[in-house]
Amino acid sequence: MTIQEIVRGGGGLLLVLMTLVQIAPVKVNPWSWLARTIGRAVNAEVIKKLDDHITMDDRRCADGHRTRILHFNNELLRDIDHTKEEFTEVLAEIDAYEGYCREHPEYPNNRAVLAIENIQEVYKERLKRHDFLQESSAARHEEE
Repeated sequence: MTIQEIVRGGGGLLLVLMTLVQIAPVKVNPWSWLARTIGRAVNAEVIKKLDDHITMDDRRCADGHRTRILHFNNELLRDIDHTKEEFTEVLAEIDAYEGYCREHPEYPNNRAVLAIENIQEVYKERLKRHDFLQESSAARHEEE
């Protein structure tokens, strides 16, 4: 079948109709839809690689949150005192980490669960006793 036969057989009518629908103030834009569809097909591999990269980056970010949580818990276990601000920072890390874990149930989370519980318990105890490390004390410990 040649292009002339397609045009004569109704293809030309379809072409004119699609153009008119595109121009008319109607919400249906067949040329835009067709361009998007072709674009997605042509760029499917690039989009897949980008999605994979984003997934890997998000996972690396979650790993970083978990590392900071585990490090902070290690310091608590070694009786290293922390300021209230440092607890606030690690609690924000915990929020971000747990949010990622909720959104990605396939992510292995078991390494930080007990550390998070311990940090929260120590924070509650310090909050009740008002015995966080004070900023001036923290500066003195860093100088030593």
